[in-house]
Amino acid sequence: MSGFLAGLCVAVLPLLAAGFWLGRRTARPESLGGLGTPVEHATFQTLHTASLAAPPLRAGLTEETARKSARRLRTLLGTDALCLTDREAVLAWDGAGEHHRDEVLGRLVGPLETGRGEAFRLRCDEPDCPLRWAVVAPLTVDDRVHGALVACAPRESAVLVRAAAEVARWVSVQLELADLDQSRTRLIEAEIKALRAQISPHFIFNSLAVIASFVRTDPERARELLLEFADFIRYSFRSRGDFTTLADELHAIDHYLALVRARFGDRLSVTLQIAPEVLPVALPFLCLQPLVENAVKHGLEETADKRHISITAQDTGAEALVVIEDDGAGMDPELLRRILAGEISPSGGIGLSNVDDRLRQVYGDDHGLVIETAVGAGMKITARLPKYQPGVHSAGRFPRQ
Repeated sequence: MSGFLAGLCVAVLPLLAAGFWLGRRTARPESLGGLGTPVEHATFQTLHTASLAAPPLRAGLTEETARKSARRLRTLLGTDALCLTDREAVLAWDGAGEHHRDEVLGRLVGPLETGRGEAFRLRCDEPDCPLRWAVVAPLTVDDRVHGALVACAPRESAVLVRAAAEVARWVSVQLELADLDQSRTRLIEAEIKALRAQISPHFIFNSLAVIASFVRTDPERARELLLEFADFIRYSFRSRGDFTTLADELHAIDHYLALVRARFGDRLSVTLQIAPEVLPVALPFLCLQPLVENAVKHGLEETADKRHISITAQDTGAEALVVIEDDGAGMDPELLRRILAGEISPSGGIGLSNVDDRLRQVYGDDHGLVIETAVGAGMKITARLPKYQPGVHSAGRFPRQ
């Protein structure tokens, strides 16, 4: 879908450039400033103006985004006035003749219902008003009309009709991309809620039982573990943002492992090798802790042997390479493949498929988990986290007690 939308944007831009050039030639001729031929100048101006209009539209169609983008869109068309509407109101009007708002809004019923553009004469008794014609171009997302782009001019023009339609198509693409971004955000939020819901009740019960066992024999130890438990739960159920930092995720893992060590004693050993320069890297919230919990579950809870877990985070230039490895029971690779593909559900706890899916959604399919395992051979999980990814920003450091 995103490839199709990008291709549509590229196809529309030459038409926008032609309309922009013709509009500027007839409206306000100006010096080319040494940028080359008129067509090259128009193409440059079109690309630059479109790049300025796109960011607000990527947030959806609201009064604020319409106001921020309307002037840029009017520049693309070279018209005296332009307005953006939703299905019920004029969201923004840029240029002359704002007294035509109600008249324009009254003429949108047909285009909004049919999704077809329309041109009509404006009625005006003010002698100083330059507007005599208006062109309506619907804004559609997924075959549903969300609003309209209306360009107003002193006279009827076939070029303006076509150019307005192409600009409206370009705006519709931006709105569709905004809708996809919002859908992705809602999906990520739903999966975080699923992760929270899957935090093992068994783990919570065992943690509280361990804490209770120290209350009489070692009250100070019980107090420390209770604080570890509170910090871990607070982090897991925080409400700020979809992303965190590697430092905060590792800190939550430390709280989790403190509770696990209290339960299993010297049966569990853990080594960490963390490059300081990757600690500020942003990553999806609750992304690594479930991997460590998986290592504990399949390494300690299913055997009485001693187990070792190693956690490393290295700086590889553009990425942070995080590896979580255990020497536990491992897993049949075919069973793992079916779990990651969603063909079967994991046998309790937080599944690897949830983390794998979220990494792919945020960074792309080539950034899913890489898992090496076999029955009796433990498991090695590798996650590649880009240091810089559009839209991936931590909501700030998590307050620590």
